[in-house]
Amino acid sequence: MSTEPSISLIRQKLESSSGKDFWKGLDELGETEEFTEFLEKEFPRQAAPLASAVDRRDFLKILGASLAFAGLSACARPGAPSEKIVPYVKAPEEMIPGQPLFFSTAINNGGYAEGILVESHQGRPTKIEGNPDHPASLGATSARTQATVLTVYDPDRSQFISENGDQRTWAEFTEALETALRTLDNGVGLAILTETVTSPSLSSLLNQVISRYPGAAWYQYDPTHDDAATKAAEASFGQAVSIQHDFSKADVILSFDFDFTNEGPGNLRYAKDFSRKRRIRQAGEEMNRLYQLESFPSPTGALADHRIPLNPSEIAAFAANVARGLGIDAPDVPLPSDTESYLEAVLEDLQSNKGNSLVLAGPNQSPDLHVLTHSINEVLGNIGNTVTIHEPVEVNPVDQTASLNALSDRLSNGEVQVLLVLGGNPAYNAPVGLGLKESIKAVPFSLHLGDYRDETGVLTTWHVNRAHYLEAWADSRAYDGTVTIQQPLISPFYGGRSDLEILAAALGKPNATPYETVQDHWKQQVSGDFDAFWRSALHSGTLEGTSAKRLDLKPNLLEVHFPESSGTRILVRPDPTIWDGRHSNNGWLQELPKPFNKITWENAAYLSPRTAEELGVRSHQLLNLSVGERTVTVPAWVQPGQAKDTVVLTMGYGRQEAGRIGNNIGVDAFSLLNGDENFDAPVQIEFAKGKARLATTQVHQNLNGTGERRHIIRSGTIGELNEHPDHVPFVHPVEHHTEDLYPDYEYNGYAWGMVIDMTVCNGCNACITACQSENNIPIVGKEQVLIGRELHWIRVDNYYRGDIDDPEIHHQPMPCQQCEKAPCEPVCPVGATVHDHEGLNVMVYNRCVGTRYCSNNCPYKVRRFNFLQYAELDTTSTELSLANNPDVTVRSRGVMEKCTYCTQRISQARITADNEDRKILDGEIITACQGACPMEAIVFGDINDATSDVSIAKTSPLNYTMLEELQTKPRTSYLAKVTNPHPLLAPKQSGSH
Repeated sequence: MSTEPSISLIRQKLESSSGKDFWKGLDELGETEEFTEFLEKEFPRQAAPLASAVDRRDFLKILGASLAFAGLSACARPGAPSEKIVPYVKAPEEMIPGQPLFFSTAINNGGYAEGILVESHQGRPTKIEGNPDHPASLGATSARTQATVLTVYDPDRSQFISENGDQRTWAEFTEALETALRTLDNGVGLAILTETVTSPSLSSLLNQVISRYPGAAWYQYDPTHDDAATKAAEASFGQAVSIQHDFSKADVILSFDFDFTNEGPGNLRYAKDFSRKRRIRQAGEEMNRLYQLESFPSPTGALADHRIPLNPSEIAAFAANVARGLGIDAPDVPLPSDTESYLEAVLEDLQSNKGNSLVLAGPNQSPDLHVLTHSINEVLGNIGNTVTIHEPVEVNPVDQTASLNALSDRLSNGEVQVLLVLGGNPAYNAPVGLGLKESIKAVPFSLHLGDYRDETGVLTTWHVNRAHYLEAWADSRAYDGTVTIQQPLISPFYGGRSDLEILAAALGKPNATPYETVQDHWKQQVSGDFDAFWRSALHSGTLEGTSAKRLDLKPNLLEVHFPESSGTRILVRPDPTIWDGRHSNNGWLQELPKPFNKITWENAAYLSPRTAEELGVRSHQLLNLSVGERTVTVPAWVQPGQAKDTVVLTMGYGRQEAGRIGNNIGVDAFSLLNGDENFDAPVQIEFAKGKARLATTQVHQNLNGTGERRHIIRSGTIGELNEHPDHVPFVHPVEHHTEDLYPDYEYNGYAWGMVIDMTVCNGCNACITACQSENNIPIVGKEQVLIGRELHWIRVDNYYRGDIDDPEIHHQPMPCQQCEKAPCEPVCPVGATVHDHEGLNVMVYNRCVGTRYCSNNCPYKVRRFNFLQYAELDTTSTELSLANNPDVTVRSRGVMEKCTYCTQRISQARITADNEDRKILDGEIITACQGACPMEAIVFGDINDATSDVSIAKTSPLNYTMLEELQTKPRTSYLAKVTNPHPLLAPKQSGSH
């Protein structure tokens, strides 16, 4: 790689008049040779296209399971499953070929239920949507939830029960378990390790096992569990409680490193409530104000009116000064430099909005900081209004790090003779300093129940393949306590078993089914007509009256301490795509660009520009990170907006037993930890030899390639909107001509259009995975991403503005703009891309001969080309063909593809409306990206209907179209981003790019 300009030179360039207003990355700012070369080759005029760095045979080997899944023809006839699929919400005779059914169920994220609706085609789940009636999702989903449908058919999933690697039967396992338990004296020596449990039925079985074996012990561990919040809540309120936040009532929000729109129980609900309070269409409307203090850029932080990058000790110091300013006895610590004006504004806002403000702390902050937020909310009168206290949702709310440490001590001391690991992968995602790998192998009888025979499964004496959550009956509770009965959509594809079956076998009931177990539990809880209760529960996806009881408690104003810390620290965080490694073998998530840096297929050591400048580090350089005596080698990435003196390394990589997709990718962050650092430790940084090419899409499809300022991003303040309510200067910075040589076509029927609200888009990427699932979009692999061949139909462009240490952050979803005068159409020599009578720019796949003229002529760079034969066109079907959406054609090599506005959903709605002799109703068609969006940033509908939501959105003075000077007349438009800064803080200059 060539020499890059130094960070100090880039900083000087930004401060000069020649600096860019908006930029996508440091490579672009530095105009590096690699960036310039890629830009020229990505859409060449007279240059050779990028050459493939891998031959097709090796490429297919690399992609393995996920490639096969993505490419199989939807027309292939699937082989019959071994068992009949049960149950249906609707009777089987109501199933009409070609008509999907939808089933309500839930996924457990961190042990908490998120309500979903699963689309099933002839008994096979193909797509996941949010359940609009579920309080935790309100119809939204995350990217990770969308991708879990892929895992159902993953051939790398564990497919049989094994003892020390040899295949066994269920009867053999249950007999061995019964024999092992009989050897224990009153259960002494039995240890059960689970992840977070909220399930009433599972809790009941656990209690029965403990009752039957009084000497047994139950432990819990999930590396992403919010231990700090759990400990702080019990300390502040004197008992275990759960805390809920009502963003619909909060006018001012102060967040101490809490990415509440993207992570944690209730994040989908919080995102909906927050965005509805923030969305603005016209002058005179009100919006909330968010202060976000964080060490690493987050989707929530990107929406903040004031985002302040601070390291963890500085965040604690700022919080202490806020508390002291409100009259709370808090540590007298110095205020972080350059934050005096922020403190003044925060205090004024909080004091002016008592009862309607909200102060929060994230899971990466200390228990003392969480305690302090409870005190602040109490003093402000927020407890009982924007903050409510409830009975615990978790069955046994404990400090899970301490719980794992206790189990580790017992294992090390040889006190465990029977170990049951129900889910989870502690041999991988526990700190390596605990030595669990060695101690698990020493247990005489050990069981691992898991989706894969992973790092833990290969160590235990027994491994039982686990049923996917879409294959097994269960129940669980949402963040507010509401219970969902989880029903299967398909019988266990690989014959898996559930947690309920393992515990039932431990109770001497090896033939008990999960269905019987769940029903038996609820029969004891329900009086009256149980069959009616059961049908209602399955249909709606929730049990009425099961939310956690509200408690009338006030927090104790406790003394807190914030120990001093100095030097650079490493912060180990969940990965935004594969989380803690449980999704490592999911190709969709591996190839999903991470927010802010767009890195795919691996992790990196993220450094702030200031820290990188001090150390002389550049992106892609290999570094040795050392915590104590443990060291990993990882490529660096300089991340604008990250706090100084921090290195961020994400979990989930460095797997050895993940599967063909997830093995040997990235580095293992857990291998640095001892177990007492709370994922935050001092780190030593040294240079390693060489560089690594990180597969990032950040500079792909760059719209500013000509060097012109094309007003791509448009943003300003609510004050500017109110000052110019009809013609907002930052929305229309220059006047464009409206004359056109081409006549307009009059659309007398439906005219489909879309509006994307930049004010509330947080860049979570849920829309990308939803589109991929809906439209059978294949993955291409790291080597293909490196040369710009990713196939996502919608991308989320990330732009920065201002100082590289503390920039503004903007996200812009970019689907096909569906131009009424599309420049891609006249250049196609075979008429493969044409316009239909409703204004859609459509592809006729079997006409396409792959000239790629349309792609070169698209100013928005939203067309994707199949350079390789991703689709399997053989007539031999495999189990993977079951995952495709049969309503969408699978494309083959040499064919161009792009966003279609989910034309298959439009067609289905049109057929239904015609059969009922009516027009399509507003809101009847929801595109995949729109339905998944937790922020409700996407609106779709008929622009010929003046009363439709999309038409009303397009009347906003904030509405603009991309590159409008080209007169392509896109059907997709954007609402300029509006912020609500405090008057005391000089707002950054508004503008456009």
